[in-house]
Amino acid sequence: MCTACEELVDPKQIQLEEIINKHKHQNGPLIPVLQGAQEVYGYLPAHVLKHISKALRIPLARIYGVVTFYAQFRLTPVGRNLINICLGTACHVRGGAKIVETLEKELKISDGGTTEDRRFTLEVVACIGACGLAPVISINNEVHGRLVPESIAGILAKYE
Repeated sequence: MCTACEELVDPKQIQLEEIINKHKHQNGPLIPVLQGAQEVYGYLPAHVLKHISKALRIPLARIYGVVTFYAQFRLTPVGRNLINICLGTACHVRGGAKIVETLEKELKISDGGTTEDRRFTLEVVACIGACGLAPVISINNEVHGRLVPESIAGILAKYE
């Protein structure tokens, strides 16, 4: 391959092809291909779903049905920092709703939203598994517990 041609090839597209080729002859290849594609792109853009549809010979409508059914898949880009806010029983009882309210006010987004600068994405989850530290949030899988609304701005400032 010529050097000029190599510059035109999207490395993400090459990775996607490798993922498709790895799974396309297995039973039920769609979910592993979607998971791999999301890992490469950070979400599932429409052009990627169309490509997967053609490569796996699965109708695009069926692919969208799977993507919208499972919470693990994203159709929009996420921020550099993913905030999971726990609203499980322990967190709820110990003031989790106030933490949600504070984060939404501070970031000017609601559940599922991403800040305009793509710095943060906010997601409410049922449980993080740190009930003894309730209320808790995790940012990029780093847990912050025993929260009070006043502690949120300082925690957010640690993340670019």
